[in-house]
Amino acid sequence: MNAPRPKVLICGMGGLGCPVAMILARRGGIDLRLVDDDEVSTSNLHRQVLFDASDVGASKVDVAKRKLERDFPSIQIDAVNARVLPENAIELLGGVDLVVEGSDNFPTKFMVADAARLASVPVVHGSAIRWRGTALFVSARGTPCYRCLFEDLPGGDAAPNCAEAGVIGPVVGITGAFMADLAVSALTGSLDGGTLVTIDGKTGRFRRTRFHRRENCSLCGAESAIRGIERERYTEYSARSDP
Repeated sequence: MNAPRPKVLICGMGGLGCPVAMILARRGGIDLRLVDDDEVSTSNLHRQVLFDASDVGASKVDVAKRKLERDFPSIQIDAVNARVLPENAIELLGGVDLVVEGSDNFPTKFMVADAARLASVPVVHGSAIRWRGTALFVSARGTPCYRCLFEDLPGGDAAPNCAEAGVIGPVVGITGAFMADLAVSALTGSLDGGTLVTIDGKTGRFRRTRFHRRENCSLCGAESAIRGIERERYTEYSARSDP
Protein backbone atom coordinates (compact mmCIF):
# COMPACT_ATOMS: atom_id res chain seq x y z
CA MET A 1 0.00 0.00 0.00
CA ASN A 2 1.35 3.42 -0.94
CA ALA A 3 2.03 5.87 1.87
CA PRO A 4 -0.25 8.92 1.92
CA ARG A 5 1.14 11.97 0.17
CA PRO A 6 2.27 14.73 2.52
CA LYS A 7 0.32 17.98 2.43
CA VAL A 8 1.99 21.35 2.89
CA LEU A 9 0.14 24.53 3.88
CA ILE A 10 1.64 27.63 2.25
CA CYS A 11 0.55 30.73 4.11
CA GLY A 12 0.88 33.66 1.73
CA MET A 13 1.21 33.44 -2.07
CA GLY A 14 3.54 36.39 -2.50
CA GLY A 15 7.19 36.58 -3.46
CA LEU A 16 8.11 33.85 -0.96
CA GLY A 17 5.11 31.58 -1.37
CA CYS A 18 5.28 31.55 -5.19
CA PRO A 19 8.73 29.93 -5.52
CA VAL A 20 7.99 27.56 -2.64
CA ALA A 21 4.81 26.35 -4.34
CA MET A 22 6.54 25.98 -7.72
CA ILE A 23 9.49 24.04 -6.28
CA LEU A 24 7.33 21.70 -4.21
CA ALA A 25 5.00 21.09 -7.17
CA ARG A 26 7.94 20.29 -9.44
CA ARG A 27 9.39 17.90 -6.89
CA GLY A 28 6.20 15.83 -7.00
CA GLY A 29 4.58 13.64 -4.41
CA ILE A 30 3.41 16.59 -2.31
CA ASP A 31 -0.06 18.14 -2.16
CA LEU A 32 -0.61 21.78 -1.26
CA ARG A 33 -3.02 24.00 0.61
CA LEU A 34 -2.63 27.64 -0.45
CA VAL A 35 -3.99 30.37 1.82
CA ASP A 36 -4.17 34.03 0.82
CA ASP A 37 -6.97 36.58 0.41
CA ASP A 38 -5.12 38.98 -1.88
CA GLU A 39 -5.31 39.63 -5.60
CA VAL A 40 -2.48 39.78 -8.12
CA SER A 41 -1.09 43.31 -8.42
CA THR A 42 1.04 44.84 -11.16
CA SER A 43 3.48 46.33 -8.65
CA ASN A 44 4.36 42.89 -7.28
CA LEU A 45 4.92 40.99 -10.53
CA HIS A 46 8.69 41.48 -10.43
CA ARG A 47 8.95 39.19 -7.41
CA GLN A 48 5.81 37.02 -7.51
CA VAL A 49 7.11 34.72 -10.21
CA LEU A 50 4.03 32.51 -10.55
CA PHE A 51 1.95 35.39 -11.93
CA ASP A 52 1.99 37.56 -15.05
CA ALA A 53 0.19 40.64 -16.37
CA SER A 54 -2.82 38.64 -17.52
CA ASP A 55 -3.47 37.61 -13.89
CA VAL A 56 -3.73 41.13 -12.46
CA GLY A 57 -6.89 41.55 -10.40
CA ALA A 58 -7.49 37.82 -9.98
CA SER A 59 -7.28 35.85 -6.74
CA LYS A 60 -3.72 34.72 -6.07
CA VAL A 61 -4.68 31.31 -4.77
CA ASP A 62 -7.07 30.66 -7.66
CA VAL A 63 -4.44 31.59 -10.26
CA ALA A 64 -1.78 29.53 -8.48
CA LYS A 65 -4.04 26.49 -8.26
CA ARG A 66 -4.98 26.71 -11.95
CA LYS A 67 -1.41 27.09 -13.18
CA LEU A 68 0.15 24.46 -10.92
CA GLU A 69 -2.55 21.88 -11.64
CA ARG A 70 -2.20 22.57 -15.36
CA ASP A 71 1.55 22.00 -15.30
CA PHE A 72 1.55 19.19 -12.71
CA PRO A 73 -1.71 17.20 -13.16
CA SER A 74 -0.98 14.73 -10.35
CA ILE A 75 -0.91 17.39 -7.65
CA GLN A 76 -3.92 18.12 -5.45
CA ILE A 77 -4.32 21.72 -4.33
CA ASP A 78 -6.73 23.31 -1.87
CA ALA A 79 -7.12 27.02 -2.67
CA VAL A 80 -8.33 28.90 0.41
CA ASN A 81 -9.18 32.52 -0.28
CA ALA A 82 -8.95 33.78 3.28
CA ARG A 83 -6.80 35.62 5.77
CA VAL A 84 -5.16 33.88 8.69
CA LEU A 85 -7.04 35.11 11.75
CA PRO A 86 -7.27 34.01 15.37
CA GLU A 87 -10.63 32.41 14.56
CA ASN A 88 -9.32 30.13 11.79
CA ALA A 89 -5.58 29.72 12.41
CA ILE A 90 -5.80 26.28 14.03
CA GLU A 91 -8.43 25.06 11.55
CA LEU A 92 -6.25 25.99 8.55
CA LEU A 93 -3.52 23.69 9.89
CA GLY A 94 -5.86 20.71 10.04
CA GLY A 95 -4.61 17.69 8.10
CA VAL A 96 -1.30 19.20 6.97
CA ASP A 97 2.15 17.76 7.59
CA LEU A 98 4.07 21.02 7.35
CA VAL A 99 3.41 24.75 7.27
CA VAL A 100 5.41 27.21 5.17
CA GLU A 101 4.80 30.76 6.36
CA GLY A 102 5.74 33.61 4.03
CA SER A 103 3.60 36.56 5.10
CA ASP A 104 5.01 40.08 5.31
CA ASN A 105 3.67 41.11 8.71
CA PHE A 106 4.54 40.10 12.24
CA PRO A 107 1.00 39.48 13.54
CA THR A 108 0.48 36.72 10.98
CA LYS A 109 3.93 35.28 11.60
CA PHE A 110 3.36 35.04 15.33
CA MET A 111 -0.15 33.69 14.81
CA VAL A 112 1.14 30.89 12.57
CA ALA A 113 4.02 30.17 14.96
CA ASP A 114 1.64 29.87 17.90
CA ALA A 115 -0.90 27.77 15.99
CA ALA A 116 1.78 25.38 14.72
CA ARG A 117 3.15 24.87 18.21
CA LEU A 118 -0.31 24.23 19.64
CA ALA A 119 -1.17 21.83 16.80
CA SER A 120 2.25 20.07 16.88
CA VAL A 121 2.85 20.81 13.20
CA PRO A 122 6.36 21.69 11.96
CA VAL A 123 6.75 25.07 10.29
CA VAL A 124 9.19 26.84 7.99
CA HIS A 125 9.18 30.61 8.45
CA GLY A 126 10.59 33.04 5.91
CA SER A 127 11.02 36.77 5.48
CA ALA A 128 12.78 39.17 3.15
CA ILE A 129 13.30 42.89 3.43
CA ARG A 130 15.67 45.14 1.52
CA TRP A 131 18.79 43.00 0.82
CA ARG A 132 18.30 40.50 3.65
CA GLY A 133 16.45 37.20 3.73
CA THR A 134 15.82 34.73 6.53
CA ALA A 135 14.46 31.18 6.59
CA LEU A 136 14.10 29.03 9.70
CA PHE A 137 12.66 25.67 10.67
CA VAL A 138 10.71 24.72 13.80
CA SER A 139 10.07 21.01 14.32
CA ALA A 140 6.78 19.38 15.37
CA ARG A 141 8.05 19.49 18.95
CA GLY A 142 7.68 23.26 18.66
CA THR A 143 10.99 24.10 20.31
CA PRO A 144 13.11 26.08 19.70
CA CYS A 145 10.45 28.26 18.11
CA TYR A 146 9.91 31.53 16.29
CA ARG A 147 9.39 33.33 19.59
CA CYS A 148 12.81 32.17 20.77
CA LEU A 149 14.25 34.52 18.15
CA PHE A 150 11.55 37.19 18.06
CA GLU A 151 10.03 37.37 21.49
CA ASP A 152 6.89 39.33 20.75
CA LEU A 153 5.19 41.68 18.33
CA PRO A 154 7.32 44.79 17.75
CA GLY A 155 5.55 48.05 18.44
CA GLY A 156 4.88 51.00 16.17
CA ASP A 157 7.27 51.39 13.25
CA ALA A 158 9.94 49.10 14.71
CA ALA A 159 9.43 46.50 11.98
CA PRO A 160 8.16 47.93 8.66
CA ASN A 161 6.93 45.49 6.04
CA CYS A 162 8.40 45.23 2.57
CA ALA A 163 5.89 47.70 1.09
CA GLU A 164 7.22 50.31 3.51
CA ALA A 165 10.93 49.41 3.57
CA GLY A 166 11.37 47.96 0.08
CA VAL A 167 12.65 44.58 -1.03
CA ILE A 168 14.97 43.34 -3.77
CA GLY A 169 13.16 40.85 -6.02
CA PRO A 170 16.00 38.32 -6.48
CA VAL A 171 16.59 38.22 -2.71
CA VAL A 172 12.96 37.21 -2.24
CA GLY A 173 13.29 34.43 -4.81
CA ILE A 174 16.49 33.09 -3.24
CA THR A 175 14.90 33.15 0.21
CA GLY A 176 11.88 31.27 -1.12
CA ALA A 177 14.20 28.65 -2.62
CA PHE A 178 15.87 28.15 0.75
CA MET A 179 12.46 27.85 2.39
CA ALA A 180 11.52 25.14 -0.11
CA ASP A 181 14.80 23.35 0.60
CA LEU A 182 14.05 23.40 4.33
CA ALA A 183 10.52 22.15 3.64
CA VAL A 184 11.71 19.18 1.58
CA SER A 185 14.38 18.33 4.16
CA ALA A 186 11.78 18.51 6.93
CA LEU A 187 9.36 16.23 5.07
CA THR A 188 12.09 13.65 4.52
CA GLY A 189 13.15 13.73 8.17
CA SER A 190 16.64 15.03 7.47
CA LEU A 191 16.38 18.40 9.20
CA ASP A 192 16.77 19.36 12.85
CA GLY A 193 14.56 21.93 14.53
CA GLY A 194 16.25 25.24 15.17
CA THR A 195 17.85 25.48 11.71
CA LEU A 196 18.36 29.08 10.58
CA VAL A 197 19.48 30.34 7.16
CA THR A 198 20.35 33.99 6.55
CA ILE A 199 20.94 35.56 3.14
CA ASP A 200 22.81 38.79 2.39
CA GLY A 201 21.96 39.84 -1.14
CA LYS A 202 24.60 42.59 -1.26
CA THR A 203 27.56 40.35 -0.44
CA GLY A 204 26.14 37.10 -1.79
CA ARG A 205 26.83 35.40 1.52
CA PHE A 206 24.67 32.66 2.99
CA ARG A 207 24.92 31.36 6.51
CA ARG A 208 23.33 28.23 7.95
CA THR A 209 23.37 27.88 11.71
CA ARG A 210 21.35 26.75 14.72
CA PHE A 211 19.28 28.75 17.16
CA HIS A 212 18.30 27.54 20.60
CA ARG A 213 15.37 27.66 22.98
CA ARG A 214 15.05 30.54 25.41
CA GLU A 215 14.13 29.20 28.82
CA ASN A 216 11.67 32.04 29.36
CA CYS A 217 10.11 31.84 25.86
CA SER A 218 6.39 32.55 26.17
CA LEU A 219 5.55 29.83 23.61
CA CYS A 220 7.95 26.93 24.20
CA GLY A 221 9.74 27.85 27.43
CA ALA A 222 9.57 26.06 30.74
CA GLU A 223 6.59 28.18 31.81
CA SER A 224 4.82 28.80 28.51
CA ALA A 225 1.97 31.29 28.81
CA ILE A 226 0.39 30.70 25.39
CA ARG A 227 -2.43 28.16 25.46
CA GLY A 228 -4.55 29.35 22.55
CA ILE A 229 -4.87 31.79 19.66
CA GLU A 230 -6.45 34.72 21.48
CA ARG A 231 -7.35 37.84 19.51
CA GLU A 232 -6.04 40.15 22.22
CA ARG A 233 -2.51 38.83 21.72
CA TYR A 234 -2.25 40.14 18.15
CA THR A 235 -2.51 43.84 17.45
CA GLU A 236 -3.00 43.69 13.66
CA TYR A 237 -4.72 41.23 11.40
CA SER A 238 -3.29 41.98 7.97
CA ALA A 239 -2.52 38.78 6.03
CA ARG A 240 -1.03 40.31 2.93
CA SER A 241 1.14 37.73 1.29
CA ASP A 242 3.82 40.14 0.07
CA PRO A 243 6.77 40.27 -0.34
